[in-house]
Amino acid sequence: MFDRKGHVIAGTEGCSSHFALGVLDVADPAGLEQRLAQLRVRILDDPYFSGVPSVKSEAGKTTIFFHAKDDIPEVCRMVFELLAGESIRFHAVIRDKRGLAADVRNKNRQSASYHYHPNALYDQMVTRLFKNLLHTNAAYRVNFACRGARDRTQALQAALERARENFRQRWGIECSAPIEVASMNSTESAGLQAVDYFLWALQRVYTKDEDRFLKAVWEKVAVVHDVDDRRKSPTGVYYTKDRPLVSECIKKCQGYRNHRRIGGPHGMEPNFVH
Repeated sequence: MFDRKGHVIAGTEGCSSHFALGVLDVADPAGLEQRLAQLRVRILDDPYFSGVPSVKSEAGKTTIFFHAKDDIPEVCRMVFELLAGESIRFHAVIRDKRGLAADVRNKNRQSASYHYHPNALYDQMVTRLFKNLLHTNAAYRVNFACRGARDRTQALQAALERARENFRQRWGIECSAPIEVASMNSTESAGLQAVDYFLWALQRVYTKDEDRFLKAVWEKVAVVHDVDDRRKSPTGVYYTKDRPLVSECIKKCQGYRNHRRIGGPHGMEPNFVH
């Protein structure tokens, strides 16, 4: 949200206006891995893609892993078509960076000792994201995308445990299922590549006013929680299968945002988090 001198850069060129954290609940991770690998082979063997820079082996992009930002539109469409047929569920939490930056400024004015820590925001969003996801299965494996060189496995584990404790306090339901946490690069995980595609589609709605990609996989979306759209509720708005998120939703709440800134299956259930 800030540059090295503390200036707000959220929403400017080179820095997105929103921060989204998403989790993909994958029923058959081995199957997803296999089908994405088969798709990659088809693409690499197809003469149509032979001259595409991102598909060349020296580029280190599509030849190694799928990444929506780098893949060409034809490849993106093929990946979205594959994901639309998978047994997966996508959950996301999204925050407006500009509103968060304003909140940080207010806290700085109130306390000289306050310092913004990006990891704290990330961990809070992990807890919010998993608040209803850790109480139905016998065990869980959560694969997080790596962020930097520091090992944050323990912090992420603690964030997940807070989510489960918050659920217990609200609903009185106990759950002691083991949670296995791992951090890895997207090149190592088909699940992380898939959740990246969902998040890219989500960002296109918020930053490019383009919802066709999200529409392509909306049947696989369980919920998108826009925390900062508080026009009707202080807890934000929840977009679900019966309440789709389309670009028109973002247009309607943009004035509100500007005003505010001025003023799966049983057993081991894998999750992939970006």
